[in-house]
Amino acid sequence: MTIRWEAFLDQVRERGEYSTPEEAERCARVVLALLGAHLVGDVRTRLAARLPETLALVLLNPLQAAEPLSPERFVRATAAWIEGATEATALWDIGAVLSTVADAADDLLMEQVLLQLPPGYDVLFGRPDAVRRA
Repeated sequence: MTIRWEAFLDQVRERGEYSTPEEAERCARVVLALLGAHLVGDVRTRLAARLPETLALVLLNPLQAAEPLSPERFVRATAAWIEGATEATALWDIGAVLSTVADAADDLLMEQVLLQLPPGYDVLFGRPDAVRRA
């Protein structure tokens, strides 16, 4: 089921404690563009189907990644793309967005998303130990 635009941004805004919907949207766009660069195929398409159309398009047309980013490098990249952000504030932004994404997805889809990402992303999604890697 697709989450509505207003509901998604309201959740991100509340979790990130942003003062405006525009601030929540800006963070969501950056985080989802970076995330989309790390997901492929049906998993990315199915996750996009759970998001509001505008943000689904961001996920489906991501920034280009030369290699998978570790969670730490994902945080640094997010900080670089959000004006005035530090790694600490970027981590906060990522948590607000990705926990909202995780809530929009079911457990099976989240497991498949996390299997495509380097170890440690479960924490960024607010789901520590969601996937046990062999």
